[in-house]
Amino acid sequence: MVSNEYEQLSSEALEAARICANKYLVKIAGKEGFHMRVRAHPYHVVRINKMLSCAGADRLQTGMRGAWGKPQGSVARVNIGQILLSVRTRDSHRATAIEALRRSMYKFPGRQKIIVSKNWGFTPLRRDEYVKLKQEGRLLQDGAYVQFHRSRGKIEQNIKRFPGAYEVASEA
Repeated sequence: MVSNEYEQLSSEALEAARICANKYLVKIAGKEGFHMRVRAHPYHVVRINKMLSCAGADRLQTGMRGAWGKPQGSVARVNIGQILLSVRTRDSHRATAIEALRRSMYKFPGRQKIIVSKNWGFTPLRRDEYVKLKQEGRLLQDGAYVQFHRSRGKIEQNIKRFPGAYEVASEA
């Protein structure tokens, strides 16, 4: 899910969207059928300068003098095109993931859109590139990500980490 506006999303809204998408995905795809990441983080602290609005309040307040407020909550400052939530699933659960993200869009203000990536999981590789590199032994599974075999560095370490990339064809 990608933001279509420059806005501030509260930590409560991010948590509500995560819970909404998570509940739907667990119910339909199962607990092991998906991997979801919240990609926007609420680092920005929002403050409030409380004002009294009753009779005689002018004697109690100082107005805008010393108006540095008390922390009210935290928000994520989101740009246009910034990724809010990411889900990776098998192709059989693609429609389920799209529906879960559509439901969680109602927890946010503003406009969002759902984009289906052509990449393999959370890696920067396209699907066909991933399959090709996997067959060549140049990828190593590393949890939700992969390690890439580069053609630099010490050859002993590369042979140890990526034995499939250095297999010698036996002569028969």
